[in-house]
Amino acid sequence: MITRTRRTVSFALAAAVTRAATAALRAAAPGGRRRWQRTNHAGRTVVLYPGPAVAVAATTGAWRVHPAAGFAVLAAGACGAYDDIAGAGDPRRGFRAHLSALRDGEVTSGAVKLFGISAAALAAGAVLKERPLDKVLAGVVIAGAAHFVNLVDVRPGRAAGAVLALGAPGLLRKGACGELAAAATGAAAAVFPDDFGERAMLGDTGAHALGAALGAAAVVGNRRAGVLVHALAFVVAAVCGDKVSEAARSWRIGQLPVAPLPPATVSPV
Repeated sequence: MITRTRRTVSFALAAAVTRAATAALRAAAPGGRRRWQRTNHAGRTVVLYPGPAVAVAATTGAWRVHPAAGFAVLAAGACGAYDDIAGAGDPRRGFRAHLSALRDGEVTSGAVKLFGISAAALAAGAVLKERPLDKVLAGVVIAGAAHFVNLVDVRPGRAAGAVLALGAPGLLRKGACGELAAAATGAAAAVFPDDFGERAMLGDTGAHALGAALGAAAVVGNRRAGVLVHALAFVVAAVCGDKVSEAARSWRIGQLPVAPLPPATVSPV
């Protein structure tokens, strides 16, 4: 009963922090409202307020469970925020594009993000696990999960929906795994209606933070065999990044009972 209560609190806290932070950013709009606007695939104007809000919520929830997990989520969100700002307008996506630019002597914001998230994930993995191999595998899982959620963030609702689907089994787990999964899914649930309704987007900030939280949950909830399976899955997803993103575009989330609201009824989230 106590563990279930802790998971419930983690979920509710993450959702509440996400909504409160989104509302605060919407009201203040630091740097001007245009800085927070993007044009999505359909040509509609969406806002980025939920991205940092989700990162704050996921970091808060993860830090309550384990500071190392909180650090990984915070670093992933910060690196994503850097790319959202410095890389705005850069059409290059994926490891290959940014590593190719690096070989040509250009340090892209995507490359900074790649190495920053990887370094933070390895540092967190070194604390969360005891044996050397497990530490490395843990870092791969956390960084890989952060990258995977960003890979599927190609259409409205895809990233948040993926986090809800992948995090759901973790909600049934006791201990740190369940609490970390609750933090990730709580934040994702709070932002999903506006993300799916094409009023807002997570951006790299929110996608990477949520992914890192999921990765941390997988790390603390599994022994070596389970962590290895997760690591291999995320490595394959990274290698096949273009195919993963293309598959995400075809997901039929539109069949879910969540409909976009007209602009006149936009919620305060």
